[in-house]
Amino acid sequence: MNNLSGTANRPALNIILVEDDDGDAKALRRAFQRAKIANPVVRFVDGVEALAFLRGEMQQMPPPNFVVLSDINMPRKNGIELLREIRADPVLHKILFIVLTTSEDERDISAAYANNVAGYILKSKAGDMFVDLMATFDTYWRIVELPDIHIRKVSDDSSQHPDH
Repeated sequence: MNNLSGTANRPALNIILVEDDDGDAKALRRAFQRAKIANPVVRFVDGVEALAFLRGEMQQMPPPNFVVLSDINMPRKNGIELLREIRADPVLHKILFIVLTTSEDERDISAAYANNVAGYILKSKAGDMFVDLMATFDTYWRIVELPDIHIRKVSDDSSQHPDH
């Protein structure tokens, strides 16, 4: 199986999935399986959880190599709000962030690209080609160089983000 790593000495790329819909999350995992992509996937149901994880505020730490795939329409903190906070964060701002959503709203599309999203993909347009899309991601991630994101565990008495 593929593992989205370009060479044997390159670590597997982890996928941070931010998706509140269980059906969509299962469909995405099935598409990865059909495309024979075996990369680790960590799922969060909204931007609040994802941001806490990315900032090292949870028990589990973010992996050293990852990409964020995020829906937009979610409770508590939607995908655009999450993206804006990531871009404003001096530690996280270089994260590769791809939107995978049902929203065709031009305001969402514009806001995503204004915040340097790597891609805006409509779930409805991916449709039957979703497995092909995942295989395309596999090829892309094998050849692209991603920036290092160094996230430290946040202890109870200190924070790498003192203003949050």
